[in-house]
Amino acid sequence: MKNNIFMKRVKLLVSLLLVLAVSIQAQSYQKTDLGIKTKINSTDVEIQFFSPTTVRILKSPVGKPFKKESLTVIKKPQATKLAISQQGDIVSLKSNKLKVDVDVKSGKVSYSTLVGAKLLSEKEASATFTDFDDAGSKTYTVNQSFTLDKDEAVYGLGQQQRGKLSLRNEKINMVQGNTDDYVPFLVSTKGYGLFWDNYSPTTFEDKPESTSFRSDVGDCIDYYFMLGGSIDGSIACMRDLSGQAPMFPLWTFGYWQSKERYKSQNELVGVVNKYRELGVPLDGIIQDWQYWGNNYLWNAMDFLNTEFPAPKKMVEDIHKQNAHVIISIWNSFGPQTKQYREMKPKGMLLNFGTWPQSGLEAWPPNREYPSGVEPYDVYNPEARDIYWKYLNKGLFSVGIDGWWMDSSEPDHLDFKPSDFDLKTYLGSFRKVRNAFPLMTVGGVSEHQRATSSDKRVFILTRSAFAGQQRYGANTWSGDVNSSWQSLRNQIPAGLNFSMSAIPYWNTDIGGFFASAYNRGWNEGAKNPAFQELYVRWLQFGAFTPMMRSHGTDIPREIYNFGKKGEPIYDAIAKSIDLRYSLLPYIYSAAWDITNSQSTMMRALVMDFSDKNVVNTNNEYMFGKSILVAPIVNAQYTPETILRANAETGWDKKEATDNAKNQAVSFAQPKSTKVYLPEGTSWYDFWTNEKVKGGQEITKSTTIDEIPLFIKAGSIIPFGPQVQYATEKKWDNLEIRVYPGANGEFSLYEDENDNYNYEKGAYSTITFTWNDASKSLIINNRKGSFPGMITSRKFNVAVIAAGKKIEKAVTYTGKKVVVKL
Repeated sequence: MKNNIFMKRVKLLVSLLLVLAVSIQAQSYQKTDLGIKTKINSTDVEIQFFSPTTVRILKSPVGKPFKKESLTVIKKPQATKLAISQQGDIVSLKSNKLKVDVDVKSGKVSYSTLVGAKLLSEKEASATFTDFDDAGSKTYTVNQSFTLDKDEAVYGLGQQQRGKLSLRNEKINMVQGNTDDYVPFLVSTKGYGLFWDNYSPTTFEDKPESTSFRSDVGDCIDYYFMLGGSIDGSIACMRDLSGQAPMFPLWTFGYWQSKERYKSQNELVGVVNKYRELGVPLDGIIQDWQYWGNNYLWNAMDFLNTEFPAPKKMVEDIHKQNAHVIISIWNSFGPQTKQYREMKPKGMLLNFGTWPQSGLEAWPPNREYPSGVEPYDVYNPEARDIYWKYLNKGLFSVGIDGWWMDSSEPDHLDFKPSDFDLKTYLGSFRKVRNAFPLMTVGGVSEHQRATSSDKRVFILTRSAFAGQQRYGANTWSGDVNSSWQSLRNQIPAGLNFSMSAIPYWNTDIGGFFASAYNRGWNEGAKNPAFQELYVRWLQFGAFTPMMRSHGTDIPREIYNFGKKGEPIYDAIAKSIDLRYSLLPYIYSAAWDITNSQSTMMRALVMDFSDKNVVNTNNEYMFGKSILVAPIVNAQYTPETILRANAETGWDKKEATDNAKNQAVSFAQPKSTKVYLPEGTSWYDFWTNEKVKGGQEITKSTTIDEIPLFIKAGSIIPFGPQVQYATEKKWDNLEIRVYPGANGEFSLYEDENDNYNYEKGAYSTITFTWNDASKSLIINNRKGSFPGMITSRKFNVAVIAAGKKIEKAVTYTGKKVVVKL
C-alpha cells in the first residue's frame, strides 16, 4: 500500500517536471505580430517576416535598446501567416514559402525551403559585438558569419574593379570610392538574396570555412534574407523592400556625347549642330564642370563663367535640334557660393579634403591657395532642401533636362581617421558613410518629382547604395583608366552592379584618363592604339543601359576620328545606328524592369543552368534575347599596359615626341572565341547562321562588328533609322523572329516622357511565336495613351536557313495571326 502511494507520488512528480520543462521550453521565445523575439545567451534576437519570402533578422546585446530606421528599406512589413513550433532547441517559423529555424541554445539561424532543401545558415556563435567608441557614442563593431555550400556562387555587392564575377574567395573592403560603388546585397545561385543593412565601412570576406560581413559601427546586426527562387526573383524581393525603378525618358536610351569639358556654350551647341550636319544620331550632350567659373565658386549651380553668357538660349538652341542637355553638379561647395554661405552657419558642411583641393586650376594642386571646398551634409533634410532651392533656381528653371551628379560618394582626399568622427545629421560620418550617394541622389530626385511631373527624373551619378534604383538614377563606373584591362574590368563590374538590384549602369566609353595615347601623336584620336580601344569600348557601350562617350585628354566626338568612308569613323557610326535600331527592344526592356523587376544587363548565370557560365566575365545577355561578347583584347595594335588614377591621371604631361607612328590597317578580319550557353540554339546576328549551344566557337570579327548572338525563340522589334529617339513613330517596325523554340515579347509604348504611365497611360502589344506551327500571334493591344498609333504596319521577318522570310501585316490593335 505504502509502496503504491510512493510510486504514484513519483509519477506525479515526474509529470510535474515534464509539464514544467515544456512550460520553460514554451517560454524560450515570445511571439510577435511579425515573428518571434528571444534571448539567447547574451543576445536579443528578433525574427521579423516582411512577406512570405523575406525575413529580417535583428540581433543586439541583451538589455541594450536601440532605435533604427532604415535608409534603404521603405517597405512596411505585411501580415504573414506563420506556423511557429518548437522541437528541442529548434524554434521553426514557416510561411507558405520559407522555413526559418532558430537554435535557441547556440543562436544559429538557418533557412530552408518547405521541402527541406537547405539554403543558408549562420555559423554557430558567429554574431559578435565588440565595444566601439564612435565619436563619443558607445556602440559596437558588428560581425555575422554564414556557411555557404562549396559549389555555390554569389554575386553583387555593387561595382568592383576586380575583373572577376563571382564573389567567392574574395575579401572586399567596402568604403565608397571613385570607381568602386558598394551595395551590401548579394544573390546566390541557390535562389536567395542577402541584404546587410549597415552604412558604415564594411568588410565582406569569403573563406572556405565561412562567409562574413563585418561593419565598423552598428547598434545591432540587421540583415534581410529573401527567397527569390532565382537570381531574378531575389532581385525582385530586394526591390520590393527598397523601391521599384521608375521609367526613364526614351531619349535617355539614345547616344550621348560628352567630354571633360566644353568650355563655352558655343562649343557645346556646336557639337550638337555638327552631329546633325553629319547625320549621326545624337540625343544628349553633357556640360561638365566650371561653367560656374573659378574653384572658389565651385558648384555654384549658376552660369557665372563669361563663356556661358546666355544659358537659357543655349538650352533652347539644343532643344531646337531635338537634343537634350544634362549638366554637372557636385555634392560640395566653394566658399564664395551662396550655398556654402547659407549652409556653413547652420553646421551643414563636412570639413574634410575633397575635390578640388586648390583654388587654382593648375596641377598639381597648389596647397598655398586651398579651395576651401567642403561637401554638404546630405543626411540633413534641410540641407537637401537648400541644395534643391539653388538647383531649381539656377539650372532647372532654364530648362536643363537632367543631372550629372559627380563625386557622389564623395571624393575623400587626404583621408584622416578623425574625418569619420565628423558629425552629420544622423550621427558620425563613420556611421552613415556608405549611404552618402543614396541620400544626395534621393534629395534631388524627390525634390524634382515634387516640383514637376512633366519631365521624368534622370540622374547620371558616380556612386550608388542599396535602394538607389527608386530615384531614377543611372550610375557610371567612375574615372576609369583608358586601357584594355580597364575595359575588361567593366563587364563584371556592370554585371555585379546589376545583380545588386540596381538595373541602370554605364561607363565612360574609351575610359576617362587617356593622356598616354597622346604621347607621340599630335592628336590622340588619330593614334591607332586608341582608335581600336575606343571602337571596341563603344561597341560594348552600345549594349549597356546608357551609351555615353566621355573622357579627358582625347576628344571623343566622331569627327575627331576621321570622316565617312574611313574604317574607324564608319565603325563608330555603325554602332550608334545599331543602338537606335534597337530602341523599341531597349525601351520595352526598361518597362520590364519597372513593371516586372527585370534586369537589362544580365550575367549568363541568370538565364542558363550551365556550369560553364558561373564565372563568365566577358559575355552577358542584353535584355533576354541578345548575347553580347565584346572584343576585350587588342587585335590590330599592341596592347600596352597603362595604369592611372585620379592623382596620376590629372598629371597631363606634354608629349615630347610628335612624330607619328606607323599607320595601322583595320581592313583585315580577325577572330575571337565565344562560348554559347547550352540549353538553346543561337543565331549569329550578322550572318543569321544557326549554331548549337553548349560549345565554344571561333567567331570571325571585323573592326566594325563584335560577336552578337540571338537566342532561339526570340522576337526582337527593330526601329527606323533616325537622328534622335523620337524623330519617327514606330509605325513600321520590323519584327524579327528567331525560330527553334516558342517565344514571347511585349512591345511597350507610352508618351516617352512624363509620369502619365504611372496612371495607366501606356500600351503593350504581345507577340507570341508558336514554333511547332511556325506562326506569330500579334495579340490584342492592351492599354492606350494620347498620341498612340492606332493603325500601323509590322514587317514580320522569320530567320530560316540563314535567310529572312518576310511578310508585311497591317495591325489596328486587334489580334492577328501570321503564318510563315
